[in-house]
Amino acid sequence: MSFRSIPVACLLALVAIPLLPARPVFAKEPEAAAQNVVKEPSVGQSAARQRQKACGAEWRALSVADKAAKGPKWPQYFSKCVKRLKEQKA
Repeated sequence: MSFRSIPVACLLALVAIPLLPARPVFAKEPEAAAQNVVKEPSVGQSAARQRQKACGAEWRALSVADKAAKGPKWPQYFSKCVKRLKEQKA
């Protein structure tokens, strides 16, 4: 390292220091992080969770032949099951 590059390095350091933020920009506020409040699920979220559990239990109870008849894979079966459960409720 030569003596010529030392002033350039110091100059760059002096220019860069004001650009650094005093604290992280996206950091959570201390009081918000300390609360850690867990929200209760909404009525719609609870209903969707119940339908998911019901359809999952039905899917696990089906035999391989029944699964082939109802739909080839879980997403297709789940879609039909949710529609059916929503119609039954209405």
